[in-house]
Amino acid sequence: MQQQADARADGPLFGFLTAVDSPTHGLFGGYLVVDALGRPLEFHCTAPLKVTRAQQILYGPTLHGHLHGQQIGGALLAESRMAPTVVLTDHDAMLHVRPHTKLPVALVRALDGELIATGFTVGAAHVSPHPNDQADEAVIRERLVELAAAVDLREPFDRIRAAIDEAQRH
Repeated sequence: MQQQADARADGPLFGFLTAVDSPTHGLFGGYLVVDALGRPLEFHCTAPLKVTRAQQILYGPTLHGHLHGQQIGGALLAESRMAPTVVLTDHDAMLHVRPHTKLPVALVRALDGELIATGFTVGAAHVSPHPNDQADEAVIRERLVELAAAVDLREPFDRIRAAIDEAQRH
């Protein structure tokens, strides 16, 4: 499924990449690109992936990294026509997308009082850039502060999950 807004964006863009595991259908991926006000510009989601027992055995502990990083994340980013400033994800396994893109990738988590050694806080979220993107941390932070003035950095993931849930109903 793909949707693209008619308007072109002026200024920085932000990508939100997540996965939804449906017990009925399988694993879905969703990717939403928004402007600095949090308005959607582009959306993609995958067809559901069902993991076979043979895949579980053969991939072992590397299965989630492969599914999230290459089959879901890599495929969704390859479909996108827009290049955001940063791709944000709320799944640790989705960080495995980094070798499949030139875009910086960062993990977003809710602030829960836990001390995290790397990254920075923006609004109500903690952001940890992928180790390959730590040199760009200052630029990423500056851009995300701009976005966080308009939208909670965790909220677009809820939109993606809701859109995937809606697509499953139809």
